Amino acid sequence: MSAAPGGPGKHPTKQLMLLGVAQAVLFVAGALLGRWVGLLLGLDAFGPGGYTNNAIFGILLIGLGGGGGAQLARAWYIRKYGNPRS
Repeated sequence: MSAAPGGPGKHPTKQLMLLGVAQAVLFVAGALLGRWVGLLLGLDAFGPGGYTNNAIFGILLIGLGGGGGAQLARAWYIRKYGNPRS
């Protein structure tokens, strides 16, 4: 866990940018994974039928995948560099 010379709990801008990029990349990857899992299960979020139960659950899987990816990136950052909020 390294901190910037500015004081305790301060993270350099480069490290915070790494966190942002990692969260963005894993958010997209998680959302795509959720989409693919939904398609495998027959839950098409963008299907032609409108907001059916299958579409709603497909949207839910995309959201859970994206959120999970962002949280995974944040957990990696905290484990490597420490909590940026403390």
